[in-house]
Amino acid sequence: METESDAWYTDKGSEADVVLSTKVRIARNLANFPFPVKMKGRDAERVQSLVFDAFNHLENGEKFQAIQADKLDLLSSHILEERGIITPAEVSSATKDTGIILRTDGRVSCTVNVVDHVRISSFVAGMEFDKAVKLAKDVDSGLQKSVQFAASYDFGYLTSSLTDAGSGEKISLKVHLPSISALGRIGSLIMEMNERGIGFAAAYGSGSTGFISGIGKGSSLGAYYEIRSLDSQSGTEFDQMTSIASAAKKLVEYERSARSECASSMPSDIRNFLFRALALARSSIFVPLREAVEIISAVKWALDMNLLTGIDDSVLFALLYRIQEAHLEYVLKNGSFNFEKDVSGTVKKNGRLRALILQEAFENIKLMV
Repeated sequence: METESDAWYTDKGSEADVVLSTKVRIARNLANFPFPVKMKGRDAERVQSLVFDAFNHLENGEKFQAIQADKLDLLSSHILEERGIITPAEVSSATKDTGIILRTDGRVSCTVNVVDHVRISSFVAGMEFDKAVKLAKDVDSGLQKSVQFAASYDFGYLTSSLTDAGSGEKISLKVHLPSISALGRIGSLIMEMNERGIGFAAAYGSGSTGFISGIGKGSSLGAYYEIRSLDSQSGTEFDQMTSIASAAKKLVEYERSARSECASSMPSDIRNFLFRALALARSSIFVPLREAVEIISAVKWALDMNLLTGIDDSVLFALLYRIQEAHLEYVLKNGSFNFEKDVSGTVKKNGRLRALILQEAFENIKLMV
């Protein structure tokens, strides 16, 4: 795993007050092989071998590491889940012919023989469509020098799901919408996005009314959401990117407008949320994951309202990864910590380390209210 300072999520991205990250996923299948669900005999083994070899022949092939998914230990699998590289279902169904390929900086990954033969993903901080697309397309183009992907004139690239056919490209963004959530407008926003052909989901699980803030209706935990393109068949790749880019820009406008409205209509609620969140972070011995997500959300909301200084959006985004269970277990496994004598077991140690990480990250925060 790359060091924390090298991780892509520590970068400073554009529109970072609202858009945390951009992800591009490209689905491809090798010509002359059935889709993974239909493969027989040694088909899967041959596909994995061909794809691994194609990565070795990339111009920067030395930057990629390939591994059979069934050889991943449980901790590594969970870290990849938390990074959005694989899903729990994909981990549980992994075989020796399921492959995972990672670029050393974590910005590009690829799964082999999961839903499709090849699924390339790229990750970029902030709203950076061109950069994320280029990262994924460079790998796609490089692989096509070694292998032939299945395609037809009528359907474009052939994939196991019809909604992935055509360009085979899906784009998603992780966004923070506390102001829209606080005003109870998430429901209407979801309807508008769906009409645009954009999917809308909670990023870290449902949250309903914030349990620290006491505000927000129909909100996800911490008011973090993921929006994603649903169809890769209609129009060109440029049309598809333009569609979600337009939706994302609207979201940014809506959240900033709602932020101004919240600042004038509910300043006491916002200060209460911030003060309670900081008090919890600074005073707690243990901080559970869900609570930590909402604490980070409160600090980010206040930062973006100019209510505090001493931290920036990229640090807060990185914290959302650093506080995850498997990431904490990795740090505990590879570090030396002198916790209190009664702090034992994974749950308590994770909660203790999570509290310490938040306290260290927030130590330079100065309130402007």
